[in-house]
Amino acid sequence: MHRNISELETHLDHILAAPSDTGRVEMIVRRPLEGEREVVQNGELSLDEGLVGDNWRTRGNANTEDGAADPQAQVTLMNARATDAVAATRDRWALCGDQLYVDFDLSIDNLPAGTRIAVGDAVVEISAKPHTGCAKFSKRFGPEALRFVNVGVGRENRLRGVNAFVVQAGAVAVGDKTEKLTI
Repeated sequence: MHRNISELETHLDHILAAPSDTGRVEMIVRRPLEGEREVVQNGELSLDEGLVGDNWRTRGNANTEDGAADPQAQVTLMNARATDAVAATRDRWALCGDQLYVDFDLSIDNLPAGTRIAVGDAVVEISAKPHTGCAKFSKRFGPEALRFVNVGVGRENRLRGVNAFVVQAGAVAVGDKTEKLTI
């Protein structure tokens, strides 16, 4: 199911009303192999591996000089309200390809690069590296969904999600609090 721009825009007020200081983990997804998704209730965020059991490190990144995993894109978070809008049903959320789906304002204004967020017992830092939709996202949710998350209000509010990296290892579970930390 692909929603058009008009349908997606009806969700915008709800998405933009996501909590800005304290939110909640709604879903955790590991990608053990290319194209596979494993929805889990509990996970572990590691300094070396990102989400333990995810293929971030072994998959590597074609955009790094040596093809190794990009340390600035170790873990990705996506606003659960935006996820729900583009995916249409919760059973399709994992297709977005992110690891942590949070009811939390991920906008540039709320979480500039360098901001730290407590996620369960772990802490992640928001990366300056943009997280944008790709051909896979467009194929799964449609070109209008890709435009919705990547242009204008969608881009400013990071509706496609945000890259982060682990700065304090720890456990994370569905229902755990996400909290913007002050330094």
